[in-house]
Amino acid sequence: MATTPDAPQTLAFAVPILPGKTDADRAALASCRDGQRKADHAASRGRAGITRESVWIQSTPGGDVAVVILEAADVGAAMGALASSQDPFDVWFRDLLMDVHGMDLSDGSPPPEQVMEYRA
Repeated sequence: MATTPDAPQTLAFAVPILPGKTDADRAALASCRDGQRKADHAASRGRAGITRESVWIQSTPGGDVAVVILEAADVGAAMGALASSQDPFDVWFRDLLMDVHGMDLSDGSPPPEQVMEYRA
């Protein structure tokens, strides 16, 4: 996680998309970006302290992956909030992660290891 004084922590990671689930991922994220779930998504991220969330879908020879960047004052606390919230949107989002990525936010996986950063 990258951070400088008075700057948010940044977490970047890639998560494989299960075979046949790319369109479901696109549709769900579109509903969060500018669809029926937009307000709930914004409220969820506000409760968790997330100030930036960006997601890309990258096609690779091994299948599609979601490339994610999150920023928050405390990324660990933000991820913990998303993992434990009982808000209906957050429950839906965790179910989506399980369906599309096979990922369980509550499993306590360690964050990725940052091995290099360059800033000019």
